[in-house]
Amino acid sequence: MDGHAEAGPYGHDIVCAGASAVSIGAVNAIHALCDVNVVAESATDGGHLECQVPAGLDSVSYEKVQLLLEGMRVSLESIAESYNEFITVEIDRR
Repeated sequence: MDGHAEAGPYGHDIVCAGASAVSIGAVNAIHALCDVNVVAESATDGGHLECQVPAGLDSVSYEKVQLLLEGMRVSLESIAESYNEFITVEIDRR
């Protein structure tokens, strides 16, 4: 996730708050529910979150992680439907 929504002043940007809550919540859910530690990087000023799922997961853990990530995608796309001038969703499946 990159950039700032700029849908409102700092601290009042509901698009940024929603996207941040969804993405950080997904990373936290992966750790809490799947016992998988993703490698996550974020910018100190916000506006950037990158995570990588570790290789070599067993098939059950992998499926759970993928389901949570798909849930994140659906949630972000729902935000984008309502606020498409401030957020777009692009999937990078490296």
